[in-house]
Amino acid sequence: MISLRPALATGRPLFGLCHMFPQPGLLERIAGDWDWVWIDGQHGLMGYQDMLAAVRACDLVGVPSIVRVPGHDFGSIGLALDMGSSGVLVPVVDTVEEARNVVQAAKFPPLGGRSYGGRRPVDRQGRLYVETANVETLLICQIESPEAVEHADAIAAVPGVDGLFLGPDDLLLRRGCKMDTPRTPELLRSDMERVINACKKHGKIGCMVGTGSEEMMRFCLAMGYQMVVGGADVAFLAAGSRHASTEARRIAASLAG
Repeated sequence: MISLRPALATGRPLFGLCHMFPQPGLLERIAGDWDWVWIDGQHGLMGYQDMLAAVRACDLVGVPSIVRVPGHDFGSIGLALDMGSSGVLVPVVDTVEEARNVVQAAKFPPLGGRSYGGRRPVDRQGRLYVETANVETLLICQIESPEAVEHADAIAAVPGVDGLFLGPDDLLLRRGCKMDTPRTPELLRSDMERVINACKKHGKIGCMVGTGSEEMMRFCLAMGYQMVVGGADVAFLAAGSRHASTEARRIAASLAG
């Protein structure tokens, strides 16, 4: 397991890659460009073996991995941590009660109730990995609804919650916005301020998506979000393909003319 703690301690922003395609070779090639990788086990095209392979690919190139699990249950959270990931991202945490429940799944006693015995952590770190796991493996809760924003301060105060990740798409959807609405500082300012202020107040990590525009990236960094998603494999693939095909047609047209 590669801990994010040393990099977080520097105070500098850490830029993340969102990984959605079940191809560990992609990570072997490009993960080294980033400070951490978000392995999307909720909306990405991945099963258990795919996520495990992605974590291993991140280990190979020396980049911390955060697995977004599909739910709040002990099985999903414990399995992702037993892969040897650097932490888990848990979606749709709306209340303090839900935050406490996911702490129970992600942290070992006495802080939580995570089951001991992960094959990969034991094999790679020894049986005493449990003594540092609660600190070294991160639990990040996604704030994805108006209700969650209202409770952000109380969620951040829960012992065992290491960070809050503002999820703009679900938040905007629940506020009645269309999904092609540009994510702008004006649209998200109030929500972003409430989440980052809660993180700063309780010494937790602020996480956010900084893609879409330079303005949005600058805004995230200026507000103090430390873990910022800078891109996704699917977007890079689509943009590269579009650019190459456009260039080929441009060259062909110039020759035909």
